[in-house]
Amino acid sequence: MGLQDYITLVFTDYTLRTITLGTALLGAICGMLGSFAVLRKQSLLGDAISHAALPGIALAFLIHGAKNSFYFLIGALVSGLLGTFWIKGITKRTHLKSDTALGLVLSLFFGFGMLLLTYIQKQENANQAGLDKYLFGQAATLMESDVWILAGVTGISLLILLFFWKEFKILLFDPEYTKTLGFNTRVIDILITTFMVLAIVLGLQTVGVVLMSAMLLAPAAAARQWTNHLWKMIVIAAVFGALSGIIGTGISATQNNLSTGPVIVLVAAVFVLFSFIFAPSRGLLFRQIRFMKNRNNLKLHKTLSVMYEIAKTHKNFKHPHKIKILNNFQGFSRKSLKKMETYQWIELNGQMWNLTDKGYHKAVNLYNQQNIQQDD
Repeated sequence: MGLQDYITLVFTDYTLRTITLGTALLGAICGMLGSFAVLRKQSLLGDAISHAALPGIALAFLIHGAKNSFYFLIGALVSGLLGTFWIKGITKRTHLKSDTALGLVLSLFFGFGMLLLTYIQKQENANQAGLDKYLFGQAATLMESDVWILAGVTGISLLILLFFWKEFKILLFDPEYTKTLGFNTRVIDILITTFMVLAIVLGLQTVGVVLMSAMLLAPAAAARQWTNHLWKMIVIAAVFGALSGIIGTGISATQNNLSTGPVIVLVAAVFVLFSFIFAPSRGLLFRQIRFMKNRNNLKLHKTLSVMYEIAKTHKNFKHPHKIKILNNFQGFSRKSLKKMETYQWIELNGQMWNLTDKGYHKAVNLYNQQNIQQDD
């Protein structure tokens, strides 16, 4: 299937349209809520929640006796919330750190979930087939009702985010100050955590337990490289997440034997890699460019300082000097002289140079700044 065929089918084929909308909404809500996990330094919490949801899915099947997305959602939500509050309880009431609590809960819940799945698979019940898809996800099983649930959760999350924006923002950056203002930080924290768990649970069917953490964190990590403003980060993360879902679904649909969930995660990883390299403020490329620019400026300033030391030995600072007297200075180069001439700091005349008014005043400012720093 070509790209044009895929675009046409998105608008005409029910199944492909449903999957594309579902993955786009999932990516958007994961990017939006994942921003809070990244900024609160709770990146591993998503991994723990997704693994903790597995026994809830298995227990929901055992209780209900059939595959039902709604019951699976409730079971995963209860199990995920239970695992999350266990983590917070262990961290608060013991001397264990959060990473230890995350590892314990993740291993315990995932091990229990795998035990239940093994038990279910040994039962003589034809309805149990396909439960293992929640480990790695299967976007093809998305239905229109799932898309409506995703849309509803995304809308409710956005409304609550706007309604409690001030509280979320203060709690995110200064929890202690939030308490002094009289806000109930526990309620706000539970609210954020609940929606994060809900977003993860909704994504299990598409991306799976194993990869859900990456879906939650990758768009937010990519967005963090582009801005220092919270609301901009949330918007960019939501866009990156939605694009990851759409592009990943498109690649999976146009190529044979490619699972949608892993492709979506790989596309999100590409956004992260691109952001790490090309983001203007934090990207490695622009950071290296700024480093080289600062190094070149330092080289020019050192050369100008040496010229100033030479020029101030004469009553007229514009007195010409031979270029070869700079050869003993390590920072000197013909290229730096040409650059200084373009800045109108010096004038070149054959093998001679002299400071200009602009260059002299620049050198005096640098000299005074160096003296101030030495006094400090």
